[in-house]
Amino acid sequence: MTSSDDTTHDQPQMTAIRQQEHGGPEVLHEVEVPRPAPGISEILVRVEAAGVNPTDWKHRSGRRFLGDPPYTLGWDVSGVVEEVGLGVTLFAPGDEVFGMLPYPYGAGSHAEYVVGPTRAFVPKPASIDHVQAGAIPLVALTAWQSLVDTAQVTAGDRVLIHAAAGGVGHVAVQIAKARGAYVIGTASAPKHDFVRGLGADEVIDYRETDFVEAARDIDIVLDTIGGDNQLRSLETLKSGGIMVSTVPVGAEGLQEKAELLGVRAALILVEADRGAMQQIAQLVEDGTLRATIAETYPFTQAARAHEAGETNRTAGKLVLTMGDRREE
Repeated sequence: MTSSDDTTHDQPQMTAIRQQEHGGPEVLHEVEVPRPAPGISEILVRVEAAGVNPTDWKHRSGRRFLGDPPYTLGWDVSGVVEEVGLGVTLFAPGDEVFGMLPYPYGAGSHAEYVVGPTRAFVPKPASIDHVQAGAIPLVALTAWQSLVDTAQVTAGDRVLIHAAAGGVGHVAVQIAKARGAYVIGTASAPKHDFVRGLGADEVIDYRETDFVEAARDIDIVLDTIGGDNQLRSLETLKSGGIMVSTVPVGAEGLQEKAELLGVRAALILVEADRGAMQQIAQLVEDGTLRATIAETYPFTQAARAHEAGETNRTAGKLVLTMGDRREE
């Protein structure tokens, strides 16, 4: 184990996965850093599980929203409240909570403890464990804010979801079905049974079939790929339809093409949202929404999780667990 330069000895310490530079998974290191203390309207959470998302390895490998390292990544978190800050009434020490730290600047859940705004969290549903809960927030909020808040999906809508077996996609299928939509997903052939098991009405093998020809009269497209996929997705929409992309940079000519076709194109970045998290938690409690766990990794093996994620072959979510630290 290495020690970070900012370690001090006058406050409790914790272990975090940090990086000092951009690069491959090998830049992630286990270090000792001061344990944060909750400020006004904040809680300190003892992390039990934390999801790993594409935004994590994208930030690790190059300069994104967080600028230059050093920093600790991770936005998903499920854990137990350790301390509460001034003015907090929603939670008390010992409460089990889950949520997404404010994106992008609230990163830091790939550590033993993390501080976040009280209202970024909701009670963890009793029906799921911390691994499930740690997998859900970022992808579910992304899907909810895309389909429900932005596209205003309603019963009977025809919804096309790209990469329907992926982290956001597999949750989006379930949310769209919960709202009564007819769902078409794209996925490679080996993942078709998985996507159908989530509730999709149709699955398109994007490697063998042109989705523009196979999916017509679509009301809503959820794009998680970006680039040319955004432009081509517009062609599947009926007049007045909307394509929502989780890739916040639009392809060249995107808005012009949308206007020409009489459809809309929206680019979204996920936001921490207590109200949406409450709705998501209710879907979990109802048994309507679940996260599929592709694999779990001990916290100290975060680099392996990044390696697995960057293959783009996983179905569902990758999750770091803190058991290896608790047992020491």
